Amino acid sequence: MAKNGNKGLANPIQLKPIQKDEGLLQVIVETPKGSRNKFSYDPDQKVFMLKKVLPAGMVFPYDFGFLPQTLADDGDPLDVLLLMDEPAYPGVVVRARLIGVIEGEQIDGKKRTRNDRLLAVAEVNHFYADIKKHSDLPDQWLKELQEFFVNYHKLEGKEYRLLGCKDTSQARHLIKQAREAA
Repeated sequence: MAKNGNKGLANPIQLKPIQKDEGLLQVIVETPKGSRNKFSYDPDQKVFMLKKVLPAGMVFPYDFGFLPQTLADDGDPLDVLLLMDEPAYPGVVVRARLIGVIEGEQIDGKKRTRNDRLLAVAEVNHFYADIKKHSDLPDQWLKELQEFFVNYHKLEGKEYRLLGCKDTSQARHLIKQAREAA
């Protein structure tokens, strides 16, 4: 045990969300690409915990994580869909450039909650190196991603509606709002 008495990991939600000198996001990976397991960070215990398991045949299509020191409308830090060559591991910090945002809302009965996902590309990668903005991604990519979110939320008894993809200026606006709310 460390001399300072801390247990668990350093608290990743206290990291700076953006590297000011380079404008890169610091994304904390929660769930790796290809996993059926959905992990989430528990700030009280300072560990990543298994939150749920997707049904057989359904996996996360990309790494999912969050932007520290932010608070989104759903009560959690801003979600980040992270494009990179190989899956990371829960708890890994990945520096990434912002390329846009997928705006969406989840509907649970009569309650509607915005549930946007920032889109980012890992700074260190090969496959997505030329992706500079969300419109560089194929239309089919967005359709498949929309179906993933629809089915993922359906498992929780909720509906998910894609509202569209927006550029980095809208994404930065959401980050500013979420930082002020945190």
